[in-house]
Amino acid sequence: MAHTALDPHAPATDAGIPFGVDIDLVTGAMREPDRVLVRRASDMKGYYKDAAALDRLIAAGDPVHYEVFEKVIPETYGHLLFCISKLYPGRVGDECFMTKGHYHTVSGTAETYLCLGGSGHMMCKLADGSWQAEPMCRGRMVYVPPHWGHRSINTGDDPLLSFCVYPAEAGHNYGDIAVEGFPRRVFIRDGREVIE
Repeated sequence: MAHTALDPHAPATDAGIPFGVDIDLVTGAMREPDRVLVRRASDMKGYYKDAAALDRLIAAGDPVHYEVFEKVIPETYGHLLFCISKLYPGRVGDECFMTKGHYHTVSGTAETYLCLGGSGHMMCKLADGSWQAEPMCRGRMVYVPPHWGHRSINTGDDPLLSFCVYPAEAGHNYGDIAVEGFPRRVFIRDGREVIE
């Protein structure tokens, strides 16, 4: 049965049907997401400098590092995917909680992040080792150009919330990041933020 624009029950995955979704701009909650990606400390092995501190964190309860809330949209050219990223506050040793980070599988695609709350950085890198750390705070938008790997890092005491939009065909390349890492990390030492 074909849906019309007046049908409030039209599925969000129907390629030709507009739809809406409610997002709480204070808490970052997306109402009725189709997918929720959850990454715990145990999913982050190999990403932090202090592997022993990560093992202790896993043994102490394996806390959630971050969650990503998405609607299902066709992953084809012309569509845009969007999500809410919620990166929890915390430390592995003195290193700030972060996302795994990724390049896009289609490397010529960009992404924008609108920070809804919290504080931190969008750490960006090129394959040649060039890097840049863009501050993230409520109301700040960060644009990640094509070919840049990127990860969110939470330096604060509240969840770092971002609304993200990128081309639907972009894909996520986590493998190269897992091998290469990032040229800089973010730590909290003596109450101060340190990038090294």
